[in-house]
Amino acid sequence: MTRKVIESFHVFCRIVFLFSCGFTKNPIKCRYRIEILYQEYKEDSAVSYVLSCCSMADMRAAYYKERDIQWIPFHYVIDGVSHLDDQSVPIKSFYDAMRNGAMTSTAQISTGEFIEYFTSFLEKGLDVLHINLSTGLSGVYNAACIARDDLAPKYPDRKLIVVDSLAASSGYGLVMDTLADMRDAGKSIDELAAWIEEHKLEMRHWFFSTDLTFFIRGGRVTKTAGFFGSMLHICPLLDVDGQGKLQPREKLRGKKAVIRRIVEKMELTAANGLDYDGKCFISQSDCMDDARAVADLIEERFKKLNGKVVINDIGTGIGSHTGPGTVALFFWGKSRQGE
Repeated sequence: MTRKVIESFHVFCRIVFLFSCGFTKNPIKCRYRIEILYQEYKEDSAVSYVLSCCSMADMRAAYYKERDIQWIPFHYVIDGVSHLDDQSVPIKSFYDAMRNGAMTSTAQISTGEFIEYFTSFLEKGLDVLHINLSTGLSGVYNAACIARDDLAPKYPDRKLIVVDSLAASSGYGLVMDTLADMRDAGKSIDELAAWIEEHKLEMRHWFFSTDLTFFIRGGRVTKTAGFFGSMLHICPLLDVDGQGKLQPREKLRGKKAVIRRIVEKMELTAANGLDYDGKCFISQSDCMDDARAVADLIEERFKKLNGKVVINDIGTGIGSHTGPGTVALFFWGKSRQGE
């Protein structure tokens, strides 16, 4: 039973209530009975599984709530102090601290945290489909799997499925958005798990950075290459390969050139090219003007796009490694298999 059908039934109940007010001496009691009927219907018809991810999907907390997606936060460390990646710190202040020299790193979710998190759903009789951050970027998948195996004998009647998304940031978020659409259309937990295993490499990631400082600090760019790159205004263009790992693909000179090129990459790799009719997400680390420039070009060229380009923040988890000045583009497209 889809959520749209459930909500339509609720509307129907309210219409019945309005008509009943003219035929009953106790409309309040009538409305109370209708609300009880609706709640019973909703409980009987509701999806019996949880769709879950972690904070590295880089979507706003309000979005997770609106789409009924559960999430568990990573940890990030700034100048030796550990914090939850739970959006409690204003993102701009985080990037300002990095610009001012603060040292940042991340710590993954522990097995114990996963056990506590999954148990909160399993003990309510709910199955769980947890989509995980790419194994090409983190070992957190192993912690989730150990938790799954630990809980299996305690909840033999429940399903706890853990899937490696091979995705990150709002590409991971777009995967979750697509699965939420499928869940809301009435698909089962097994159908969702099978679908994402088959199609996850079709989630395309392209991103660039206009500030090499944090790529140098993280060892992705040598100090010498970073020095000359900064002098020449070199902006690296990267993607995520078939193993879910970051791969540098091109070096563009100047911001305008890399903005044009990232949109060209979408034309080349999106499903159906310029006729792409899916959703498009962007995430950015305190460089909204650059992200908006990319979004404007995409909305101008891709006439069949499903809605406007959605722009999110790169959160404190991913941002601890990219630093400010990164724009990432995500859409469904040609498989990354073998890349």
